[in-house]
Amino acid sequence: MYTADKSLHWIVDKWLAPSLATPARVTRMRRAGSRRVRGVCVETSRPEGVLSIVFFRHDDGSWNVFPPAIGRPAMNACLQAA
Repeated sequence: MYTADKSLHWIVDKWLAPSLATPARVTRMRRAGSRRVRGVCVETSRPEGVLSIVFFRHDDGSWNVFPPAIGRPAMNACLQAA
């Protein structure tokens, strides 16, 4: 599913379904490493206890519950016409 046009607010509404009685709040924001992985921890109260989810910002602008893939070195070959 392509979600680059979806805001963090939209994705929090989808996963946590906050309401006036059980609002969601950002508890932590994080930028890590040289890759600048961005993550936001959002939590809300449920009858079973506190529910916390970490959302990660991907290079395409989307927010997901899984971290972005790590860029790895790659080799490439190209054919040259003689």
